[in-house]
Amino acid sequence: MARYLFTVWPFVGHINPFMSVALALKARGHEVAFYTSESTRAVVEPQGVVLFPFRHLHEEPIWAAVQAAETRATLGWHSPRLLLRAFRDWLAGTLPEQVADIREIVDEWRPDVIVTETGMWGPIVVLGETAPVPVAILTTLMGCLIPGPEAPPGGPGLPSPRNFRTRLLAKAVTKLGDVLAIGVRREVNRVRAANGLPPMESSVNAHMAKLPLYLIPSVREIDYDRHDLPPSVHYVGPCIWNKVQDAPAPAWLDRLPTDRPWVHVTEGTAHFQEPVVLKAAARGLADLPMQVVLTTGSQRDPDELGLGPIAPNIRVERWVSHSDLLPRCSVLVTTGGAGTVLTALQLGVPLIIVPTHWDKPDNARRVVEAGAGLRLTPRRCTPEGLRAAVERVLTEPSFRAQARRIAGIMAEHPGPDGAAALLESLAERSPNAARPATTLVH
Repeated sequence: MARYLFTVWPFVGHINPFMSVALALKARGHEVAFYTSESTRAVVEPQGVVLFPFRHLHEEPIWAAVQAAETRATLGWHSPRLLLRAFRDWLAGTLPEQVADIREIVDEWRPDVIVTETGMWGPIVVLGETAPVPVAILTTLMGCLIPGPEAPPGGPGLPSPRNFRTRLLAKAVTKLGDVLAIGVRREVNRVRAANGLPPMESSVNAHMAKLPLYLIPSVREIDYDRHDLPPSVHYVGPCIWNKVQDAPAPAWLDRLPTDRPWVHVTEGTAHFQEPVVLKAAARGLADLPMQVVLTTGSQRDPDELGLGPIAPNIRVERWVSHSDLLPRCSVLVTTGGAGTVLTALQLGVPLIIVPTHWDKPDNARRVVEAGAGLRLTPRRCTPEGLRAAVERVLTEPSFRAQARRIAGIMAEHPGPDGAAALLESLAERSPNAARPATTLVH
């Protein structure tokens, strides 16, 4: 039996894939703990997972930075100033507190492996070189952040660098990003120096290549078909978990008409913006020969979103489990969160992505390059633009065919069990293996 410490930010789209792998490890007889927010206790502990909440780390600046960056990203383009401020205050600014918290847990609970997400930089840039146990990455993203010649720089959703023009564009954006991130890297190196480490000679993303294991809950075919990555990188396939996955499907689903295609429209779980996609769908898909299921998110009241009159062919709910709804759908319209996109592709459902912020433009680009859907910019997400996109995906069979091709590839990957097996191999080499552990009050 081994112990695994998962360090993850308390966002739903981050907790869920981590929990899928954590439960796979538990099923194999191991102990698992999460280092994350106290607010997740009601989700984490019922799964038999130990929770070590943030102690030194204060969450308020994190949520402020995220909200500020997302609020200004409605039109699909982050304010570079706000984005860099978010990275500086959130990812780099919390480094000392992350390191202090995790070191206390490592010293007392004695995990064999630390498993971190790509946005939790403390294990990546400090503990990976100073902790007594190995650090592995389990990304919450659809692709690998380690830079290479076969992938564009992350962020704006650039095309893959396959010809002279796109390679030149990728190099230019990479150079610009390096210049803009000087302040962030300076903060990272200040923390490294305080921990007796030399300055990084590369970006944080490039530094990730030095860790012994990098797990991607996706497949190579929707990560630009990359073959330029180190052997530490493994595509394990989707790692999907839903905390209410055993609950019965809502009865109203069976009452909806089945003689027409179903279209699901969602903006995900976190909302700091105008409901651009929902408004376009409510107007643009009204009274068409399709059944539309529109979800607003559990934290938003549909009556307060200004969706206007709702046509008879549109059903509005706050939330529906994708495991119940998506198998019945012909198209998914989404802003492009990784978990939502991967769930749809795993089921062979083509997508229309209206990307807004963070990794969503990149996710949209991956889907488009795989032929499994369309990208519609927020500026073009008008009722007319969204209607045309939905009708095209419904009538052109290639989108469905490519989505099903990706689903078949995903089915050949081991998912959470494969990630657990790779983590077991890493734990066998851990200095903490077979060492006694003490109980840490949490």
